[in-house]
Amino acid sequence: MGGRSRWPVPAVLFGATVVAEIAAIGLSWRLEPVYDTLLYAVFSIVSVGAGALIAQRHPGNPIGWLFCGFGLLNALTADLAQGWGLRAAAEGWAAGTFAEWIVTMSWLVSGFGWTLTFLLFPTGSLPGPNWRPLPWIGAVGLVLSTVGWSLSPDRGQDFVGGRNPWAVESLPTGVLVAVGLPLFLGSLMAAVVSLAVRFRRSRGVERQQLKWFVLAASIAGVVLPTVFPLWYVTPAAGVLAALALCGLPLAAAAAILRYRLYDIDLFISRTVAYFSLTLLLGAAYVVLIIALGTLFGRGSAWATAAATVVCAILFRPLRGRIQDGVDRRFNRSRYDALHRMAAFLDDVRSGRRPPEDVQTVLREILADPRLELLVFLPESQRYVDLAGNTRTDDDRHRIAIERGDQPIGVVVHDSTAELSPELVRRVVEDGGLAIEIARLRAELRLQLNEVKASRARIVAAGHAERRRIERDLHDGAQQRLVSIGLALRHAQHQLGSAPEAAGTTLDSAVAEVSVAIGELRVLARGLPPTQLDAGLGPAFHDLARRAPLPVSVDVPEERFDLGVEAAAYFICCEGLTNAVKHANATRVDLAARCQNHSLLVTVADDGVGGASAGNSTGLTGLADRVAALGGSFRIDSEPGRGTTLTAELPCGS
Repeated sequence: MGGRSRWPVPAVLFGATVVAEIAAIGLSWRLEPVYDTLLYAVFSIVSVGAGALIAQRHPGNPIGWLFCGFGLLNALTADLAQGWGLRAAAEGWAAGTFAEWIVTMSWLVSGFGWTLTFLLFPTGSLPGPNWRPLPWIGAVGLVLSTVGWSLSPDRGQDFVGGRNPWAVESLPTGVLVAVGLPLFLGSLMAAVVSLAVRFRRSRGVERQQLKWFVLAASIAGVVLPTVFPLWYVTPAAGVLAALALCGLPLAAAAAILRYRLYDIDLFISRTVAYFSLTLLLGAAYVVLIIALGTLFGRGSAWATAAATVVCAILFRPLRGRIQDGVDRRFNRSRYDALHRMAAFLDDVRSGRRPPEDVQTVLREILADPRLELLVFLPESQRYVDLAGNTRTDDDRHRIAIERGDQPIGVVVHDSTAELSPELVRRVVEDGGLAIEIARLRAELRLQLNEVKASRARIVAAGHAERRRIERDLHDGAQQRLVSIGLALRHAQHQLGSAPEAAGTTLDSAVAEVSVAIGELRVLARGLPPTQLDAGLGPAFHDLARRAPLPVSVDVPEERFDLGVEAAAYFICCEGLTNAVKHANATRVDLAARCQNHSLLVTVADDGVGGASAGNSTGLTGLADRVAALGGSFRIDSEPGRGTTLTAELPCGS
């Protein structure tokens, strides 16, 4: 079939099954127990529904078509035929005994479908060439058993009239059943054994698929032989059989479609653990009731209350021990993973291993050498590795680690076929303490490195400034002052010999003094101005008066530490200079205010924006100066929306 003509077939088979079951329910209603009518209709619909999903997603796998075919066949030959037989007997319709006769052998055909399913699951092929005769043996047993069973005069209880009208007295039906049924049931049991053989050889995804189906088959394997002898004794036998059979197609669909495939390990371990816990607590409760009843009297409320309290106290520690033991036996990968992480955390608490080793431990547990632990830095709002390097996003799996609503980090890893996603997340969450400590240490290292770099830049800038001043003094003002001194000495001699010429020499010396004063002013540029002697207000207003654009000033009248005031002044100078030279601003706002024992200084302009510390040595120097005072410095400068420099300087007031 082509892709376009194939996809409606499973839907058609499912629709035909639903129609057949609706008709069967209508025919059988009130002529047999309601649970019998509904449960087996559900079983057929579930079987064909699961088969249709498998056939549509994986048309090359015969398991889906087996479920569709045998589910529809069961709906027609068992449920619909039974309904027709019951209604025909009640209202005198034709072909009622024929429908009942069809029903008597329908279970054998369905059983052969399960033989094929067990042999072919999950890949659609036999476990090996040695298993090829088994389907043929089962088919021979099916034919012999069907002929002997359906034509036997002993099957009268399967008919409303109490007699098999299709019985053949001369046919050795007993021999046919005695030969065919062992072959049929033997092939079915051998097919179950093939599942165990396949499971022992399987690895990875196929092993997880088999776990789902083997669990459902094990439940059915316990229930069906148990209820078979009770089939004609109690109605509960049919109910249990239907429920057990419904689990098989559902498990097969979940396994082949890989829906929550790895949850089976957790399901098995939790089921066994809670079942064991229930038995132990129930036994403890009974023993305590009996023991305490001898003290307080039989039926005493005190005995009941005491037993209940003891069981409640035992619940949590007993559950942990039982779950640990069950994981060790039934879910070894979970047990090993959780215990390795717990042992590492013990080493971290005792100081035997650094918390940064959590990345190595996670790599070992998840068998993923490419796994990376990225920690979140709140101040910069970015994720970095343990070395402090910013990492780019990739398409691997990510597990976020949080404490409350605060992100701590993220684990980036490749998918693993050995551990379930639930277990991977549990291991990562168990290591959250070490991850949080590693994050704090990484953040501290980055801050220390930044402080060291800032101090180094400040020292280097100080040395460079001192050398510049020395050079400018030597090459400029110092040389000019020397020449002025020589000129004055020459004027002194001229006063005795040529007084008229001395005036000219003094005029030249005065001119040189003016030039020297100008040079010294240039050298003093960048130092705190004399206006700071009167406080920030006069200094800021002086800056505003000399600026070539409108500048508003909003500063407090109180005084602060000299270093804080100097830093605030330089921040305003740099911000104002950048607004004039680079931002094409039309207005600048200078502001300072006290807030939470800090002086908050802001310089805001309405220029072009786009400024950053990396593009300006002046802004980098300001950030270093603020950091040296223990403050924080921030630049908000979106393109087209102006620039705002904000510095928070601790002032201790």
